[in-house]
Amino acid sequence: MSSSEDDTPLMRANGRGKVSPKSPEVIKMGDSSPATNGHVDPGISIRFGPVEDKDVKMEDEEGALGAIKRKSRTSLGEKKSYVEAESSEEDEPLSKRRRTSVKHEDLETDDDVPLARNGRKLPKAAETSIGDESDSDVPIERKLAVQKKKIEQTAEKEAKLARKLVAPKKEAKPVAAKKQTNAVKKEPAASKSAPKKMKAEPASAKKGTAKVKAESQDAEEKEEEEEDEYRWWEDHNKGDGTIKWTTLEHNGVVFPPEYEVLPGNVKLKYDGVPVSLAPEAEEVATFFGSMLNSTHNVENPVFQKNFFGDFKEVVKKTGGAKDAKGNKIDIKEFAKCDFKSIFNFYDAQREEKRNLPPAEKKAAKALKDEQEAPYQFCVWDGRKQKVGNFRVEPPSLFRGRGEHPKTGRVKTRVQPEQITINIGKDARVPPPPPGHKWKEVKHDQEGTWLAMWQENINGNYKYVMLAANSDVKGQSDFKKFEKARELKKHIEKIRKDYQKNLKHDMMVERQKATAVYLIDQFALRAGNEKGEDEAETVGCCSLKYENVTLKPPNTVVFDFLGKDSIRFYDEVQVDLQVFKNLKIFKKAPKKSGDEIFDRLTTSALNKHLANYMPGLTAKVFRTYNASYTMGCVLNEMNPTGGTVAEKVKAYNDANRKVAILCNHKRTVTAGHANAMEKMGERIKGLRYQKWRLKQQMLDLDPTLKKKKGTAFFEIDEDLDKEWIEEHQAFLIEEQRTKISKKFEKDNEKRVADGEKEMKASELEERLQVVKEMEKKFKRENKTGKVEVEARGATVEKLEGSITKIDQRVETMSVQAQDKEDNKEVALGTSKINYIDPRLTVVFSKKYDVPIEKFFSKALREKFEWAIKSVEEDWEF
Repeated sequence: MSSSEDDTPLMRANGRGKVSPKSPEVIKMGDSSPATNGHVDPGISIRFGPVEDKDVKMEDEEGALGAIKRKSRTSLGEKKSYVEAESSEEDEPLSKRRRTSVKHEDLETDDDVPLARNGRKLPKAAETSIGDESDSDVPIERKLAVQKKKIEQTAEKEAKLARKLVAPKKEAKPVAAKKQTNAVKKEPAASKSAPKKMKAEPASAKKGTAKVKAESQDAEEKEEEEEDEYRWWEDHNKGDGTIKWTTLEHNGVVFPPEYEVLPGNVKLKYDGVPVSLAPEAEEVATFFGSMLNSTHNVENPVFQKNFFGDFKEVVKKTGGAKDAKGNKIDIKEFAKCDFKSIFNFYDAQREEKRNLPPAEKKAAKALKDEQEAPYQFCVWDGRKQKVGNFRVEPPSLFRGRGEHPKTGRVKTRVQPEQITINIGKDARVPPPPPGHKWKEVKHDQEGTWLAMWQENINGNYKYVMLAANSDVKGQSDFKKFEKARELKKHIEKIRKDYQKNLKHDMMVERQKATAVYLIDQFALRAGNEKGEDEAETVGCCSLKYENVTLKPPNTVVFDFLGKDSIRFYDEVQVDLQVFKNLKIFKKAPKKSGDEIFDRLTTSALNKHLANYMPGLTAKVFRTYNASYTMGCVLNEMNPTGGTVAEKVKAYNDANRKVAILCNHKRTVTAGHANAMEKMGERIKGLRYQKWRLKQQMLDLDPTLKKKKGTAFFEIDEDLDKEWIEEHQAFLIEEQRTKISKKFEKDNEKRVADGEKEMKASELEERLQVVKEMEKKFKRENKTGKVEVEARGATVEKLEGSITKIDQRVETMSVQAQDKEDNKEVALGTSKINYIDPRLTVVFSKKYDVPIEKFFSKALREKFEWAIKSVEEDWEF
């Protein structure tokens, strides 16, 4: 670490005096770098398109390669960890993600799709992304800077007005920084002890939605009606204190099934020899063997090493491995292990499950739902609330995200003796499984968790919480956005202070001001230090020398592993004074591995921010900036005259502006080009259908060619003969598949009803339609004429069908353009986590667009409080 002096002014008062050789160079006010003259330029991101290896090969102002020498770290192809730490929407990764994750079934997000690491350079953001089309000659970064500055000026005026309207109170002032020693800061890693109070994940409150059997249906319906009428967001006294509940009842957790040993003919092979293992060791072998199709994990050397280390330990503890004759086999080398037999067994099971008849799948699901029904709800202060993750995580291999150093380690089976139950004092404690006992039973009224345990990989605590549509989750979400609204009153003073302190004489104050600037302008997380065995993730306060590359006059390149080991790579333009400060913070003797903000910790930064407003932390800036910016952009819009599709696109355009201005960007997904191609094919298919309808009009009335003109009936140039034949083949196969699936479904229904299955001859008869279609297309291709298909068809009816197709083409074209425009921005990140959902509700009500166009069912439940609490005149 560098030992730059906290207490040494950057410039001596009289211009003389001895300067520490390890301090930054003396900066003269008459320096040639342009001064800020009382204002600071807003930071903007100028990075678009995928991150390529060449992007990091750029010299900083001193000619050093900087980040190029560090190991390139990405999370490409990484599946999301099967088990995640307790979540908070405030802590979701921002843009510049490099992850590929399995698509989730909960909240919609456009970030959970594979990302391509290498690819061709993508164009800059569309002109419609920022600014008007009329200023197309203005560089995109200039448009960004102008609009962002305008928004910040508006925020400054509103902040002053808001403070005047508030009841007179002595405004909190930032306390003067205490004199600090010259020692380089080193804050210990965060404590891993179980917190008394678990922060609830923001969500909404939609109560009593699940159907549960009851003795009296009328009584249940009445109870649900009362629950629907309960609007906690209108109860201003609710949830203000630390006590979260008075009474709490629940039925505990659901444990995963016990391990079933493999059949005798399914064995792990070591050096070609099948070996027998104790059930505990065999189970660990199946963890690896069952996932051979996940090549990203099983071919990862770190994953292999960690797994094999744990596997050998379990084998040793359980008596070792033996061959068919009982001879001991010493398992020493991973390369000699053959898991294919295990994989084939589990792959066959998966295939068998996929091929189950729908009736059997439905019955299995019904049985599972019935068994889990008692655990799906709790009674919280007398009100039924849905429980979120009531299942205890099964044992497996830890995957992690990014380049986690513990990927591949064995997550052991969680026993009841590890689980702490939180429940009301007078409630019945759920019984543990026979022969077991709970670790502890608590009555923590400050906690919003129902059960917790500590996992063995990272020592993190896992919590059973309420579902996203519960009161508690909704209240947490509500408070998050209300806190961001409160920041409106203070943002002007905060910005003025950090603008002034960017030139402060004391190093610690200058570092503090620069950090707040980066957090405010680029949505960086504050960052926490990590232990040696934890993933080396970085935030603003823990940026290392190699994470920041400087390009004069004012461009900064960030490249680091952020939250969840997701790579953050961005190229931004900063205020000239900020650039100068970063140059000072990187000055020799600092080198690779040293921290840039070596006088600042996350806790010290948050303590500084709390002086402006109680509860203010770095994460509140992300919510405020996204919500306030969205409010400003929506106020400038007036899409009253368009169609619903055009209004949705207008909303997405606004969302895109917010995502870009607030730095919520992403790389283009690997499947984007393919998705756009499919949409284009669908549009071409509609145009082909439209041409066929026009030809049918001619079949009815040949004189129309003269009346409407030849051009009206001509086929579009891009619909050439080759494409038409391919499209016809697609339509034929689509129809064949549709008929076959319908036949199978009808047969399954007949069997379920106790009736006899239909014979194969029935299917052949149904498929005659496909054969007729083939003949028809061949005839059309030969003659160039299309015969009327529908009975009772008239020219007027065909014209009506053409009009409908035109509308569909227009709608799909708007959707395609919207998708193309949004390929480089993380709309879901902004909309779900940072933009106040009430702004979306206001847009929906003001312009008469169904809320379903913006929020999925899960999000409508999550944000029910927002949907029901505001009208179209509400403002952030």
